[in-house]
Amino acid sequence: MRGSTVVPPPHTGLGLAGKIARAFIDSKLTPLLVVTAVLLGAFSVIMLPREEEPQIKVPMIDVLVSMPGANAKEIEERVTRPMEKLLWEIPGVEYIYSTSREGESLVIVRYKVGSDPNESLVKLTEKLRSNFDRIPHGVSPPLIKPKSIDDVPILALTFHSPDYDHLTLRRLVAQVDDAVKQVPLVAETTIIGGARRQVRVLLDPVRLASRNLSPVGLIPMLRQANRQYAAGGLTSDNREVLIETGGFLRTAEEVGQVVVGVFGGKPVYLREVADIVDGAEEPTQYVLFGYGAAAAAARTDRHVGSGSTAPGEEPAVTLSIAKRPGANAISVAHQVLKKVETLKGTVIPSNVAITITRHYGETAMEKSNELLLHMGIAVVGVALLIWLTLGWRESGIVGVAIPATLALTLLVFYLYGFTLNRITLFALIFSIGILVDDAIVVVENIVRHFHLPANRGRSWSAIAVEAVSEVGNPTILATFAVIAAVLPMAFVGGLMGPYMRPIPIGSSAAMFWSLLVAFIVTPWASIRILRWGKKYSQLTQPVQQGQAQQQTPDVAPGGAAGAGTEMAVAAAAPAQPASQLPAATQPHSASAHEEDFFTRLYRRLMGP
Repeated sequence: MRGSTVVPPPHTGLGLAGKIARAFIDSKLTPLLVVTAVLLGAFSVIMLPREEEPQIKVPMIDVLVSMPGANAKEIEERVTRPMEKLLWEIPGVEYIYSTSREGESLVIVRYKVGSDPNESLVKLTEKLRSNFDRIPHGVSPPLIKPKSIDDVPILALTFHSPDYDHLTLRRLVAQVDDAVKQVPLVAETTIIGGARRQVRVLLDPVRLASRNLSPVGLIPMLRQANRQYAAGGLTSDNREVLIETGGFLRTAEEVGQVVVGVFGGKPVYLREVADIVDGAEEPTQYVLFGYGAAAAAARTDRHVGSGSTAPGEEPAVTLSIAKRPGANAISVAHQVLKKVETLKGTVIPSNVAITITRHYGETAMEKSNELLLHMGIAVVGVALLIWLTLGWRESGIVGVAIPATLALTLLVFYLYGFTLNRITLFALIFSIGILVDDAIVVVENIVRHFHLPANRGRSWSAIAVEAVSEVGNPTILATFAVIAAVLPMAFVGGLMGPYMRPIPIGSSAAMFWSLLVAFIVTPWASIRILRWGKKYSQLTQPVQQGQAQQQTPDVAPGGAAGAGTEMAVAAAAPAQPASQLPAATQPHSASAHEEDFFTRLYRRLMGP
């Protein structure tokens, strides 16, 4: 060869990274893989339940035992302490809290973090049932009630109106409650406030004494009258008619018709010895709704009903709704509100206002959207930093790798059963700073190889594959070193372990996916995006025809059309004067690798 010809170095074999890059750099499947990854990430964002905080499995079970007539000390000695000793024998129990008071004992059993709630409930139930023979005389069987984080309401609707009293509002909300329970994924609903209907019997001692009756004798008669029995049936002609006797008392008139005794040969009705009132029960709590002066003037926010706008307190009843485990709080709350809207005008009168006093789905949506926005800002910030240091083309290459990596990380969250909350989103934001390392290293080395004089006239695919293979092993080692440093945090015990677990798992998954994306997507994107503009276009002009035909043995030519184009360009090269060739292609020229931002800044600051 002539002195102006630069022979590329002999190929010494590709490593694992180079083989991966060679398989995908010219493959038509590579862009499909990128699109598929982004679509899977979008699917995961849509399907992941959104919450403010991650759900932690901490099974807690309440055990309530009553012993009427016993004082607190007797309850503690005869009930609470023996039951505590018994419950400590259950494997997996971490804490036991107990409260003894007059007539009853409450024991709260808390299992270790991560224990299965159903298995924990079965263990406790079997333990108590197998020791029923040890229950002291006069003590009721234990009432077992499991508790979980899903028992916390995600939505609270307050019904209020100045035109209705507490009794009427509670009856109205009870009908709404029946309709809301039909919504899928709704668990427990609770009516707070209002007054239940109650028929009260106010005995008159004078009238009782005049008919020779006592209050103690009236109670069994009222109980007997307020019962319904199955009295058998009549069968004839292949038909069976069931017969029931008695019935439940529903009105004050029916209660007054109950015969409570006989005096002077005549029946004595309850209305003759008592006053019967059909109304509300004695209040034990009050729920009122009111606005301050400022809020009353602008109360359109979060108000989904009609009613009085005058400031002041109004009778109110609150309906709280909890979701089932694993359900999306946002979708459940939306379905409940939609169901309530359909009840307006039929079950819910127009003069009853509905105010959302708690909307966990809305706050979860706001927090998750805010964190998603910050994640987007972080992505843009990283892209701008790469643009300032390497260039806009290199920034575009890394910009392709970041969404694909984040999308695959979101898919890991979905498959792992996580929810979209502040911790998982923080894990994604934290991962952005470390997942770009692999792509930056690969892109920078590809650009460096493109500027080497020895690579003039060679196939861009071959150059990129060799560049990836050169930094592949160190990149793999560095990536797994970061994973090895972060992943052990996923095995921390206690409450903080499950709470912070999305961070090490998400970061490790992001690093692993970023490594694959750097070897699969980044070389493919580099040889296509770097061709844009004039900065790298001259690098495709070979010096001689012979150089265009010298390629790495492990990299096949890009087809007949590509080979023909390279030969045509190479054939035209000798006709050009040496002065018209790029500086790097002239004989014995130095490397034309363009200095990066920090090198130029250093020379400018340290120069004379």
